[in-house]
Amino acid sequence: MKAIILMFDSLNRHALPAYRGTMVDAPNFARLASSAATFENFYAGSMPCMPARREMHTGRYNFLHRSWGPLEPFDDSMPQMLRDAGIHTHLVSDHPHYWEDGGGTFHTRYTTWECFRGQEGDPWKGVVSAGVAGADFKTAIRGQDAVNRTYMPTTAEHTQTRTVDAGLHFLDVNAADDDWMLQIELFDPHEPFFTHDDYRSRHLDAEQMSAERFDWPGYQKVTEPEDQAERARREYASLVSMCDDTLGRVLDAMDAHDLWKDTLLIVNTDHGFLLGEHGWWAKSVQPWFNELVHLPMFLWDPRTGGADTRRGDLAQTIDIAPTMLRHFGLEPTEDMQGRDLAVVGPDAGDGARQSDGDGAGDDAGAGRGADAGREAALFGVHGGHVNITDGRYVYMRSSVSAENQPLEEFTLMPTHMRSRFAPAELTDWEPVEPFSFTKQVRTMRIPTAAGWLNSWRHGTLLYDLEADPRQEHPLQDDELELRMARMLVDTLRASEAPRSQFERLGLPADGEVTVEHLLVAEHAERAAAVAEPLPPAEALPDVVARRPLPELLAVPEGARAVEAWAPDLVRTETVNVPGGVTLLDLAAFGAVTAAQLRGIAEALVDRSVGESLGQLQ
Repeated sequence: MKAIILMFDSLNRHALPAYRGTMVDAPNFARLASSAATFENFYAGSMPCMPARREMHTGRYNFLHRSWGPLEPFDDSMPQMLRDAGIHTHLVSDHPHYWEDGGGTFHTRYTTWECFRGQEGDPWKGVVSAGVAGADFKTAIRGQDAVNRTYMPTTAEHTQTRTVDAGLHFLDVNAADDDWMLQIELFDPHEPFFTHDDYRSRHLDAEQMSAERFDWPGYQKVTEPEDQAERARREYASLVSMCDDTLGRVLDAMDAHDLWKDTLLIVNTDHGFLLGEHGWWAKSVQPWFNELVHLPMFLWDPRTGGADTRRGDLAQTIDIAPTMLRHFGLEPTEDMQGRDLAVVGPDAGDGARQSDGDGAGDDAGAGRGADAGREAALFGVHGGHVNITDGRYVYMRSSVSAENQPLEEFTLMPTHMRSRFAPAELTDWEPVEPFSFTKQVRTMRIPTAAGWLNSWRHGTLLYDLEADPRQEHPLQDDELELRMARMLVDTLRASEAPRSQFERLGLPADGEVTVEHLLVAEHAERAAAVAEPLPPAEALPDVVARRPLPELLAVPEGARAVEAWAPDLVRTETVNVPGGVTLLDLAAFGAVTAAQLRGIAEALVDRSVGESLGQLQ
């Protein structure tokens, strides 16, 4: 038996024709849908990048116990299990996070692997005059990315192209042999949305092509004018077009080598990317809306067939490892929470079934087949909302307090995304008794903070995806919230969530969930205020959009206006605010609402505030 995983990063299902998307003309994704099963209810689990990959290896949720980090010594790794069983596993990837501190144990689980450099500010080519040494993180990564692009002057030299070339070379060499798994993993269409003009010209007109490139929006609310925001969407579409051509190359290779008869094919992604929906760019800072977690997923499994079908059963990233192992005749470990996606019907043990639902565009019809597959899908990020869906309703549970505590890391590999844990982070760690999945090994329990993640700001949210597929109208329904909260607690307990997670969320680690634990109504006013999109920066006075907050507070009129509209900024929030941060910057991360921003702006342009206004303008 053989297998191919073609994995993209940040691929939006609503961009693809297979999900009735109209953003990109993607004939090869349409071709794939005619040759495989298209999943209508496939969800992410742990986010973002490397937490999702840990789930692909281990078949169990990551984010309840650990933030971004490597595979742990006690983790079951699907590629290593295959390798140890005599299956040759090969990884080709241009995903830069594999080669950082927080991803350093993943690629070495494969029999062989190749990496391709240059994506997203990867510290690749050294150009001293670029000034990246010693610069702040944002300046350094964007400066390095500008350097890297000069070493990829054509599409043929783009990292995506070089990665796929290597994957196809593996197929050319090994297609006639048996017992191998190839993982072609692409960073695209992750930001920055870097493509060459042969793709950009498909989506941008001449005026947009000649304008300054805007292909790297920040992780924040949209504050750009609409024409600039639209350019970013078109840059993303250009990169998805390139991904579609890449998919076509892989499908051509499967045809040429006659691989469909015995080769499992998975085409998937880790999460999506917001392109202005809900007033936000990107991911992580805001709640995990369906544009981010309701994922495209395609499966061709020679054990079951299923070409040109649509599956409505609820499935997740944790199902990939058991599916791959069973394809090669191996059994998932007891610690894996996922299920083999080939098992459909009564034998699945959880009610999975095949569906011919029509899966309307975006997330319309998300509830079709919700009675099939798993009962619930859990998803989130360490320190953020903890979310659950039954395929129709989505419950997004925030922290019960603004402090977002207690929060803990459970690890034997104390590294962050791009760094080791600092000594100061390790002064209070203590050993904790083993979880069932740690192979009788005690881990370090490390108190931590979620940094810029603060789910409390956004509140606890509840949505009906059938009636409100775009999640624009949160529900207040105590009976429904109680049912979903109980489902969430059951899933947390089954996943051995630490007691600190229950305490942070205001949920009982033991005993019944009651109406006393409900939060949607209590949080509704705050949630609505934070959810309101921001006005564009150009519509705000300079004193709000560009004047650093400490300078504004130093002027009596400024301090009075801020205290009147956003008192927390004066009392607590400015303690750790960098000197150059503006009110608009804080609003872009949800720390100031649109109403507060407008109120402060109106107060400061009112001449009655006094002669000091001249200092501010």
